[in-house]
Amino acid sequence: MAARHFLTLNDMSTGELEQLLDHASKLRNEWRQGKVRDSLKNRVLAMIFEKSSTRTRVSFEAGMTQLGGSALFLSPRDTQLGRGEPIEDSAIVISSMVDAVMIRTFAHETVERFAAASRVPVINALTDDFHPCQLLADMQTYREHRGSIRGATVAWIGDGNNMCHSYINAATRFDFHLNVACPEGYEPSEALMKEHGDRVTIVRDPAQAARGANLLVTDVWASMGQEDEQKAREKAFRDYQINPDLMAVADKDALFMHCLPAHRGEEISADMMEHPGSVVWDEAENRLHAQKALLEFLILNRLD
Repeated sequence: MAARHFLTLNDMSTGELEQLLDHASKLRNEWRQGKVRDSLKNRVLAMIFEKSSTRTRVSFEAGMTQLGGSALFLSPRDTQLGRGEPIEDSAIVISSMVDAVMIRTFAHETVERFAAASRVPVINALTDDFHPCQLLADMQTYREHRGSIRGATVAWIGDGNNMCHSYINAATRFDFHLNVACPEGYEPSEALMKEHGDRVTIVRDPAQAARGANLLVTDVWASMGQEDEQKAREKAFRDYQINPDLMAVADKDALFMHCLPAHRGEEISADMMEHPGSVVWDEAENRLHAQKALLEFLILNRLD
């Protein structure tokens, strides 16, 4: 049977995603109760990092360990990937020795090419275009605090980046409406907008996007690789900040999320992490549990 990959949310059906999130919450509860689980005993995950990370590395490595398996950290400095070996050659060799591969890189084409040549499941742990693992954690967190997100309104405040793209996919998969507030020139992908236009509204005013919203989400103004644009982005995004005033125009039970790291005083006000609606710490922890559920689903082809 061909390996299942997870490169975007579109690689799973709505039913599979819902089941996966239920399982993730179950794994979170079991972990907090101290239950031992060895479902991935003797299984190995290769973790390829071309972009640095805190949450992604810790969550995948800890997740494999908690499920009885192990993880290998591979950077371009340590492998032939950084010395010009064709992606397909690396994929064939690495996938012959491990049970799954996680890749965090720049070009989305890299994970697509790797997956096409891999005999084991490949997980997109972030590319310049998509960040589906973060969306699993976000959707799990919303469900745990507010129940189903179906029919809700989500406000994305800021850059139409990889996180915004994954929220656009999520709007269709989880049946909610997404308001994107961004300055001109920083809109999400035109192709994605054409595909999901009925689910997404683009506005320039953050307050318009946030009005009545059930969830407010943002990301840094300048992502990795955009440091040289920092000053220009600070100017473009200066009015695109989530703060208590913006939360006040949202639904009274609205939640606030951020994929982290957060730049206080830029995309969020200094006090937002402690706001009553903030669930960022649960969201961060749920990277661990959502990805454990994902690893079991892809490696074992089951959720139980």
